[in-house]
Amino acid sequence: MTAIKHALQRDIFTPNDERLLSIVNVCKAGKKKKNCFLCATVTTERPVQVKVVKVKKSDKGDFYKRQIAWALRDLAVVDAKDAIKENPDFDLHFEKIYKWVASSTAEKNAFISCIWKLNQRYLRKKIDFVNVSSQLLEESVPSGENQSVTGGDEEAVDEYQELNAREEQDIEIMMEGCECAISNAEAFAEKLSRELQVLDGANIQSIMASEKQVNILMQLLDEALKEVDQIELKLSSYEEMLQSVKEQMDQISESNHLIHLSNTNNVKLLSEIEFLVNHMDLAKGHIKALQEGDLASSRGIEACTNAADALLQCMNVALRPGHDMLLAVKQQQQRFSDLREHFARRLASHLNNVFVQQGHDQSSTLAQHSVELTLPNHHPFHRDLLRYAKLMEWLKSTDHGKYEGLTKNYMDYLSRLYEREIKDFFEVAKIKMTGTTKESKKFATLPRKESAVKQETESLHGSSGKLTGSTSSLNKLSVQSSGNRRSQSSSLLDMGNMSASDLDVADRTKFDKIFEQVLSELEPLCLAEQDFISKFFKLQQHQNMSASMTEAEDVDGGSLTRQHSSGTLLPISSEKDMIRQMMIKIFRCIEPELNNLIALGDKIDSFNSLYMLVKMSHHVWTAQNVDPASFLSTTLGNVLVTVKRNFDKCISNQIRQMEEVKISKKSKVGILPFVAEFEEFAGLAESIFKNAERRGDLDKAYTKLIRGVFVNVEKVANESQKTPRDVVMMENFHHIFATLSRLKISCLEAEKKEAKQKYTDHLQSYVISSLGQPLEKLNHFFEGVEARVAQGVREEEVSYQLAFNKQELRKVIKEYPGKEVKKGLDNLYKKVDKHLCEEENLLQVVWHSMQDEFIRQYKHFEGLIARCYPGSGVTMEFTIQDILDYCSSIAQSH
Repeated sequence: MTAIKHALQRDIFTPNDERLLSIVNVCKAGKKKKNCFLCATVTTERPVQVKVVKVKKSDKGDFYKRQIAWALRDLAVVDAKDAIKENPDFDLHFEKIYKWVASSTAEKNAFISCIWKLNQRYLRKKIDFVNVSSQLLEESVPSGENQSVTGGDEEAVDEYQELNAREEQDIEIMMEGCECAISNAEAFAEKLSRELQVLDGANIQSIMASEKQVNILMQLLDEALKEVDQIELKLSSYEEMLQSVKEQMDQISESNHLIHLSNTNNVKLLSEIEFLVNHMDLAKGHIKALQEGDLASSRGIEACTNAADALLQCMNVALRPGHDMLLAVKQQQQRFSDLREHFARRLASHLNNVFVQQGHDQSSTLAQHSVELTLPNHHPFHRDLLRYAKLMEWLKSTDHGKYEGLTKNYMDYLSRLYEREIKDFFEVAKIKMTGTTKESKKFATLPRKESAVKQETESLHGSSGKLTGSTSSLNKLSVQSSGNRRSQSSSLLDMGNMSASDLDVADRTKFDKIFEQVLSELEPLCLAEQDFISKFFKLQQHQNMSASMTEAEDVDGGSLTRQHSSGTLLPISSEKDMIRQMMIKIFRCIEPELNNLIALGDKIDSFNSLYMLVKMSHHVWTAQNVDPASFLSTTLGNVLVTVKRNFDKCISNQIRQMEEVKISKKSKVGILPFVAEFEEFAGLAESIFKNAERRGDLDKAYTKLIRGVFVNVEKVANESQKTPRDVVMMENFHHIFATLSRLKISCLEAEKKEAKQKYTDHLQSYVISSLGQPLEKLNHFFEGVEARVAQGVREEEVSYQLAFNKQELRKVIKEYPGKEVKKGLDNLYKKVDKHLCEEENLLQVVWHSMQDEFIRQYKHFEGLIARCYPGSGVTMEFTIQDILDYCSSIAQSH
């Protein structure tokens, strides 16, 4: 092993300025075929770098090569597997775990010992040695300085060490001083021996000369000891003299301590008395204000507020240990408690009276608001009560029971007051929507019981022709012929000088304004009341909800507390939730009234759901931006669900009515009612939903409606007996395309293209089927010519066929003079005019398309004559210009 070590040092590590300290012959665990060496090395240059190098014999020769090297600082764990039994296996944990099997346990122990020494010297115990014998590590512990001992250890580990540059230089100088060093080694050795003897003699003489000085030093030490004894004797005498003084000073010190203790106690006692007097003494003025203060005037309220704050400070003072045992403190606390109870009762009684009085004053002004669509203003009531806000805060912190009682009384009374106001307000709104007379309005303002109000509303709804006979606009338009609709329209114009659509627009605009006014009146009312509740009852509106309310709460009964397991009532943890519960109790009639109003609007005209959806969505969006969890936001959100349901129902009803359309068998179809209704709906919806938040709902409705229109147009066209299918499809899809092009609805771009394609396809189909073959015999003749050409007869040889010679061609052409052609075109125009309706005005478009188709057939015949009868001079008896003149003349004459 030594020879291998020297060889590795010479061939591998010396060229890299490294010293080999330890070596172990290993192979990988489980693979004992290829052996290699693990070497522990250090660099000769500073800073010293310690490495573990894997060396392997080359496959091409007997020399060794360096395969891989790891820095010792990257070594995390050395696992010797077993600290007691001899085991050649060990693991080295670098970036991954390397498992090795040493050729012998001794080599493994020597290698691990060397690693431990290098760790102690250079890495300061950063490596974890597992399953390593403690004796092996203890034997390696240095007893002196790290550097020197470790260096010695390295010399013990390494038997061979090269001379450094300084040693080589000293040897060269010594050898130069002796000329015979190289030629005669024995003479050189004798010279060195003689010089060594001279040095030894000089050392001995130096030691002998120093003995005299040692004796002198000992004598001096003896004399010093004698002087020390004398000094100790003097110190002892001094100590005896000071002992009596010490006793006197101790007595004086004890006396001063007692005086200081007495003064300290007096200062502490004075401090305690001043503390109690300053913090538990309530001024006479405050006591008088609490007992007799005027709670009706602003000055009296301010005095009572200051006195209540002072009382609260006195009651909440943090007493020091032992104060509660003093009789004077107990008496003062009882006095404060009596004052608090008395003032709390007086304050609660006064506020209850204020609630009642303010409510009566509010009711007296209710009649003037009932005629107009406005809600009474509660700002003066809130302003007067807010003067007591600080006192309510005091009551909340000192007597929560009376605070809850006031809260319940406020909710009970205000809920009845708001219920009367809101019901009367909604009655006015319903009357304005139904358009009843002034006498009915006056009658609506009279006091009446709830059942009577309900009965009266029902009678109003039954007596109004607008209500009982009104449904959606689709119900208003029965499926008639275009002529019947025109006559009905003209009769309406004659009756009221206003069209039915104008009446609908006016009614819807009126409804929209009333509904917006209702929401605009309700929103500030709720916000003002919620803001007042939070300020007056000292509740935080924007507090984060720390816990959800899992316990049952009786809102109708006004219970705002929850039952603890012990039976005591605990306050609601979330003040925000308390505001919401109070608002629900006070305004519990808003949501039902809104739903009733929405139902009435939907009954008047189902298209009103469009207005309501836009308005309600906007108000919900506004309320959610202010406070998403507020009562107003929640209530409007619930109502919005109802509005959206009515909107969906309106769309579904229109689609159902499309499917139920029946056409007249005796009159032409024209523009179908639901196509016209879709145009009306889309125009109305676009005007309503401009910049609306719920545009997505309208887009979905558009998609459903247009699909229903497409399907049912085709259904009606298939069922039509009087009007050709292509005409029904062409006219209605042209109308749909024109509507979508005018309104520019982005979500229906695909349907617009589809409508245009259907219109074009059915126009072409109708032209071809209606025009047919106006020159029938000529068509049959040329069909025979084309058949001969298809059979292989050359075009210029067709004229030699007996049935298709020039004479036969001239005979057929003579049967179609210009007069006959014009007569046939005139009959065709009358036929087309009979099929088409006047509303869509497509007659000229269809006639122009037929003219183009006829000219195309004419050109086709001319081409066949030119190719099959060249040079014959045979031509048609009318020209293309004649066709154009015929068509223009026919169109002008009709």
